[in-house]
Amino acid sequence: MIDRLTLHNFKAFRDVSLPLGPLTLLTGLNSSGKSSVLQSIALLRQSYEAGDLAVSEYIPEAQRAGLTVSVMNQGFLLNGELVGLGTGEDVLHEDFAEEEARIGLAVDEGPFHYGWTVEYEAEQNLLPLLDVDLPFTSEGRDRPAGPQAVAPSFLTAPFQYLHADRISPAEFYPRDHHAAIGRAFLGVRGEHTVNFLRHHTRDEVPAGPLRHPAAASDLFLDQAAAWMGELCPGVDIQAAAVKGADAVQLSYGFQGTLGPTRRRRPSNVGFGLTYVLPIVVACLTARPGSLVLLENPEAHLHPQGQTRMAALAAAAAAQGAQVIMETHSDHVINGVRLAVKQGQLAPESVVLHYFRGDGTGVEVVSPRVDTDGMLDQWPEGFFDELENTLDQLIG
Repeated sequence: MIDRLTLHNFKAFRDVSLPLGPLTLLTGLNSSGKSSVLQSIALLRQSYEAGDLAVSEYIPEAQRAGLTVSVMNQGFLLNGELVGLGTGEDVLHEDFAEEEARIGLAVDEGPFHYGWTVEYEAEQNLLPLLDVDLPFTSEGRDRPAGPQAVAPSFLTAPFQYLHADRISPAEFYPRDHHAAIGRAFLGVRGEHTVNFLRHHTRDEVPAGPLRHPAAASDLFLDQAAAWMGELCPGVDIQAAAVKGADAVQLSYGFQGTLGPTRRRRPSNVGFGLTYVLPIVVACLTARPGSLVLLENPEAHLHPQGQTRMAALAAAAAAQGAQVIMETHSDHVINGVRLAVKQGQLAPESVVLHYFRGDGTGVEVVSPRVDTDGMLDQWPEGFFDELENTLDQLIG
């Protein structure tokens, strides 16, 4: 699990060090840096999967030991499957902290510290690697472990990252065997969700917080339908291959007063159900050690659905996954607080970060949750608009 993320000269952040937990919520005004936090993690993963990120050598120590370590064609791959950040000019913080422009990302996992520093090149989309710290131990941070360092687990663990721009209702969805089945990846827009459902219909959701007690069975499709029913009561889902085509088809049914209704196309049941389906499936894929990044999971959901979505994310974290979620919803925040009060999550498992930016810098305030779900502080601008509006209405 990522315990701390440090960003240096990266986008909105000149220097920031953020503690993370099993369930981390990022909130704040628009363009205050929330998405940049998720993008930095995805950037490291993207660079690693492309073979562009050094994770197995401590380069300065190896060089001093007389070993040959090549860092050519290694660095941050800015544009790829997970994120498209443009060029160096787009990611360097405007008021960079050093005379020589460098961008650094670092991750702490338990006792180990991993860091990467790249050189700024304005027009390049692969920023060349300058230095690597792999890894340090908590007992001696001035003593590197040497050239046999092990890759950080967040780069190899089961992984989902869903952008705010997700799939919309459609007749057919792609049937990509490599993505949905070989890698168990839903796609950043959730485009492989339906095919994943089709293939994993009869997989069993392990016993634990993610297993919905009201589901028809412990099988994945029934569990997904039960969690979807929290957002739209009575709904069930089906995912089927289209014969003779590299496509899969999604349909919904509803339990009416006279029994099940006929199957309905996604375009005939409203935008929200299909938009939230990848979020539900991503959380249900969570296993101990998994990493799930979610942007605005509450989009197009009724407030009650937003609160239940928070309960699902809390269940995924309680199952042993790490969930990092960007949200603009007080219902999501309150749903997580309720999960703590009800004992589904320990207070220390929840980390809240509220970002306030002025276009040139970012301030981060981090309220803490106690066992009753109460916050130790309520900074100005932190979901206080309702009270501000009511004051004006009754004033």
